[in-house]
Amino acid sequence: MSRYDSDEEHQPITWLRGYPVYAAHFIVLVFVGSMLVSTVLMAGNVGHLLSWLTFRSDEVLKGEVWRLFSYGFVNPPSLWFVIDMVMIVWFGREVERFLGRRTFLLLYGCIYFLSPLLLTLIGMWQPMQLAGAPGAFALFIAFATIYPNAVLLFNFLAKWVAAILVGIDTLIALSVHDWAGLISLWATVGFAFAFVRHHQGHFALPSFSLLRRRPPHRPRPDPSPARTAVMTEVDTLLDKISRSGFSSLTPEERAKLDAARKQLRQRASGHR
Repeated sequence: MSRYDSDEEHQPITWLRGYPVYAAHFIVLVFVGSMLVSTVLMAGNVGHLLSWLTFRSDEVLKGEVWRLFSYGFVNPPSLWFVIDMVMIVWFGREVERFLGRRTFLLLYGCIYFLSPLLLTLIGMWQPMQLAGAPGAFALFIAFATIYPNAVLLFNFLAKWVAAILVGIDTLIALSVHDWAGLISLWATVGFAFAFVRHHQGHFALPSFSLLRRRPPHRPRPDPSPARTAVMTEVDTLLDKISRSGFSSLTPEERAKLDAARKQLRQRASGHR
């Protein structure tokens, strides 16, 4: 990653006691704050207030659009929450260093809103629910796409760990009929993979132009000044012949006309 050392987008936002701080750390900081708030509300027996923040497709379709934004801030304390935060810090930081800060935030923003938007559409037929900080596993997929041969725990390559975890999570969701979780899983990991591959230049986005563009008009090159002068002089001689006859030409004008005729014949034979 030395090729990014001079690029500010790929550098830490700041340093804290000699430790680099990236945008991924601020994302985790926000979610940890939401976990503390969720804990306080639940401890004060007012945890039902969190139901106003969770994503519910039927409520969103009724106009409660804030649920598209707020669902990620419902985070009761759990071991899985800690694991997700570690994944965002660890793998999200590496993805940010590779993509750059703005592109990384664009990636995470798309991951954050992709699931609720997709589930809202599906919710027109079947109600869907979603809650909790998203994106940790999708960022790991992005990391495994960038560094497929990175060695992780127990000497497993990142690409194989990613494939195994996606398979296990898929089986778990199918076994408990967690259709919202399954759709969210495949949508986010698929998007993360495609986003990174596009950024790496492995494929281009499709063009949706309805009309085929006409090829740009390429004007013919202008004739050289010397050729233009000769043709102008020949036209003048031909005009003189049409007015006064061939006998009106001087010997010098006849020689010029003969020379011009020979040049035209040579060019015509050269194009055959």
